[in-house]
Amino acid sequence: MTTLGAVFRPQLAPERLRSVARLADASGLDELWLWEDCFREGGISTAAAALAWTERVRVGVGLLPVPLRNVAVTAMEAATLHRMFPGRAILGVGHGVQDWMGQVGARAESPLTLLREHLVALRALLAGERVTTEGRYVRLDDVALDWPPTGPVDVLAGATGPRTVRLTGEAADGTILTCTTSPEEVRRARRLIGEGRDAAGRAGGPHQVVVYLLAATGPGADERVRADLTVEGAGGRTDLGVAGDAGAVAEAVERLAEAGADSVVLQPTSDEPDPEGFVRFVAEEVRPLVP
Repeated sequence: MTTLGAVFRPQLAPERLRSVARLADASGLDELWLWEDCFREGGISTAAAALAWTERVRVGVGLLPVPLRNVAVTAMEAATLHRMFPGRAILGVGHGVQDWMGQVGARAESPLTLLREHLVALRALLAGERVTTEGRYVRLDDVALDWPPTGPVDVLAGATGPRTVRLTGEAADGTILTCTTSPEEVRRARRLIGEGRDAAGRAGGPHQVVVYLLAATGPGADERVRADLTVEGAGGRTDLGVAGDAGAVAEAVERLAEAGADSVVLQPTSDEPDPEGFVRFVAEEVRPLVP
């Protein structure tokens, strides 16, 4: 069964999160996803609040930019969420938007090296290991969590380019792909992930692939989707995004699932006029149509 989620976009004021999260929980939505976009809302703080306000919905953060974060802090925060809300927190890390990283003086000369070092250390710390490492960016001296998660947890990583996608197969438990990813590109990502896993000698267990899908319904839906794709640099692509009723959206979700997506997260347009209505639409109208 394909997991279905929706995004609470950080263009919305933080105080809007409570009503959206509670509606997601009450309506049966599988997952609610949050973003740590500069310079809007913190990913861990919003995730903790959403988890505390709800009972069953899983809450994902996709993603936490690693240049902004010491890996020990990321591990401490992740472990705390996993212990307080077992099985309900999903955390992804990634390069972050390089222009934003430059604005805060955190832009790495080699983002790929930084992400690899961060993933290796983070997964080790969350597994309860004591870590000493002297990398190019990540340096830890005899660090272990006093309160690691009580069981295995997955660490996901965001990716766009082929080298980063391959790295997620090598060093992460799952991959998050942006809304500019077509079904064919999901298939390509699955192949690259497999190459990364083979290169690292990792066992053939499950590797979760999460794909965002830009979606809109109601008046002006086509224009809103096209406008957002243009901002994303994908204007003119007819294989991306979906505008229409629940049937049309469900068909777009199924195309991504058939290509290899385990979870499809519906991303409202930046000017979505009714965030609560969008979550209700996803949970109550689209979800029953997605196998």
